[in-house]
Amino acid sequence: MRVTVTGSSGLIGSALVQSLREDGHDVVRLVRREPARPDEARWSPADGCVDKEALSADAIVHLAGAGVGDRPWTKAYKQKIRDSRIVGTRTIAEAIAAAHPRPRVLVCGSAIGYYGDTGGREVDERSPAGRGFLAGVVRDWEAAAAPAREAGVRVAFPRTGVVLAREGGILGRTLPLFKFGLGGTLGGGGQWTSWISLADQVAALRFLIDHDLDGPVNLTAPNPVTNAEYTRALGRALHRPVRLAVPRFVLRAALGEFAGEGPLVSQRVLPRRLAGAGFRFAHETVDEALAAVL
Repeated sequence: MRVTVTGSSGLIGSALVQSLREDGHDVVRLVRREPARPDEARWSPADGCVDKEALSADAIVHLAGAGVGDRPWTKAYKQKIRDSRIVGTRTIAEAIAAAHPRPRVLVCGSAIGYYGDTGGREVDERSPAGRGFLAGVVRDWEAAAAPAREAGVRVAFPRTGVVLAREGGILGRTLPLFKFGLGGTLGGGGQWTSWISLADQVAALRFLIDHDLDGPVNLTAPNPVTNAEYTRALGRALHRPVRLAVPRFVLRAALGEFAGEGPLVSQRVLPRRLAGAGFRFAHETVDEALAAVL
């Protein structure tokens, strides 16, 4: 199978590329710079251009996008978050629609930010969009893939939760603090975290390539936890105390608007479509995931 991947240098993309290649699949990595290797092809979202050779694939996995928590949410950076997803997705979708032959599936990255703050309420793929900046971004992000869907290509939106990996993401960034016994709960600790291990994330993306699922599919483990539960589980995995807590006002002062849609948001999201299609999680509980990751 031939698979084209955008965002292949990121945490999820690089793991997906490695997994596909280990199983003998041909992977083309779309890059914005001039290609430097035989497995690379160029695309330019700003110009609406995609290398035609990269479109000659069985599947395209589109994961490119600016990191949501990488920088303070200035007006300019919020625009970058939007543009990197919406403009990039529209470019890929329009290129797919114009291609002959077309890939059979577009797996277009998305996020559980779609649901906004759900409090303690469980939500699944049937739930409506929430409120807030990220909910609006995700709604428009998924809508930008319409040209591919209208051209008859199956389009799946993996709405990803918090990915647990020691190489990066929230866990990777906070791991040094927890190792030194400086980890703790965020805010009151009662906010729900919908997480997934990196191994299950990659397996689920491959499942979406191979199985006839379209539309939104939540990529979260079946057992979300509160921030306090996650913190205690990480302390157990590292054999370190977790007695500290970061008050809400400190997080809001340090992170600004992002605090309310990042570490303080409560999202209790269930993977009903993925589980209903027969996907088996390697790590169903946060303790299993942390033990495997660490």
